[in-house]
Amino acid sequence: MEKILIVDDEKNYPMIIAEVLQEEGYVSLTASSGIEALDILNTELVDLVLTDVKMPGMSGIDLLERIKELKPDMPVIVMTAFGSVEKAVEAMQKGAYTYILKPFENSSLIAHIHKAISIYKIVKENAALRDAISSRYSFDNIIGKGKLMQEMYEVIEKVSPTNANILIEGESGTGKELVAKSIHYNSQREKNALVAVNCAAFAETLLESELFGHEKGAFTGAVNMKKGRFELADKGTLFIDEIGEMPLSLQVKLLRVLQERVFERVGGVQSVPVDFRLIAATNKTLEQEVEKGNFREDLYYRLNVVKMVLPPLRERQEDIPLLINHFIKKYTEDLAPDKRVAGISQEAARLLFDYSWPGNVRELENIIERSVILSGSDLIEPADLPLHIRQTLGEGLKLDGIPEGAGLSETLAAVEKKMILRAMKKSGNVQTKAAQLLGIGKSGLNQKLKKYHIDI
Repeated sequence: MEKILIVDDEKNYPMIIAEVLQEEGYVSLTASSGIEALDILNTELVDLVLTDVKMPGMSGIDLLERIKELKPDMPVIVMTAFGSVEKAVEAMQKGAYTYILKPFENSSLIAHIHKAISIYKIVKENAALRDAISSRYSFDNIIGKGKLMQEMYEVIEKVSPTNANILIEGESGTGKELVAKSIHYNSQREKNALVAVNCAAFAETLLESELFGHEKGAFTGAVNMKKGRFELADKGTLFIDEIGEMPLSLQVKLLRVLQERVFERVGGVQSVPVDFRLIAATNKTLEQEVEKGNFREDLYYRLNVVKMVLPPLRERQEDIPLLINHFIKKYTEDLAPDKRVAGISQEAARLLFDYSWPGNVRELENIIERSVILSGSDLIEPADLPLHIRQTLGEGLKLDGIPEGAGLSETLAAVEKKMILRAMKKSGNVQTKAAQLLGIGKSGLNQKLKKYHIDI
């Protein structure tokens, strides 16, 4: 039930209005001065202030200014006599929702209050939603405590308050979009839109229209003018995912927007100014794409003001237990109490810890969600994991391929080669990690890769 604070130095006037509001279902609080009103606002959750303009001591205009300093979004309706209209105009200029002339019809007052409180309710809901989103994408909610993740947190914290272009590189499933959202919702633009577009999801002509919008009649089917992602991201952040898939012809146009901050809609001639912060992501290495001629060098340097390379999950194995627990909690909380999973067995955890994770964090999340659904006990067991994980990681070296009667040196060489191949697979072809798994140095591994003609 909404609360309305009525402020008037006339003794009986606030009580009369309070009775009218009570019949409409509102809770009324009364104050006889601006000072008393501020004391109430410090202790009560009020949805609207209805104040007289002319009061001794602190006037209604002064009270309005103080309220806007403390609670900028709260609606304030000022009451004024017919001869003080200029004060009402001043109040409107200083942020009052509206004014009403005394004496007034009760129905007119109620109509103004209904509309003001409805708008305020929407404002509060939007603010709560922004706070929830900001909390969800706060950089310290990204799961990981290892050295690589700590370094990434430091970069996010430093770049978020700036307007610098960000380039995020990393394999699919490493959390590039999550990092982009964390940067936006910790920036000065967090109250404005974060607009995303995936270059791999559109053909070239459709992608141009998605980015720049189009004018009515620009092409067959363009029956109305449409704003593009640049325009929608004005005052906010534009997140371009899979930018390595953007055609060269559109790269030229993107470069111009980054340089001049203006663009034209498809089929249009009028320049549209735009203010946005760009975050781009790709699962490719753009520097290599530049060398191949697939990506413009000048655009690459425009994007590469701050580059973040997200580590694959196989390089941050210390974070796997944290991620497992996080996803178990996430997918268990909506289940019935008798269906909830409390954790994971050591055997199942070991299988997940040793897996190479080609799909990275996204793959781990999918597997945990599946396992939570299929688990028949309060712990995820190996039997709950997908078959490919149980088979590939539970098997031995399969020495049956060694010819019968092979000598000791030939047998040892075959075993060594199989162990190297398995280590390279488990490490995702990262030689440093594979060498650690084998317990040898990287130079020693290089020699053995050449010896057994293993092409990585």
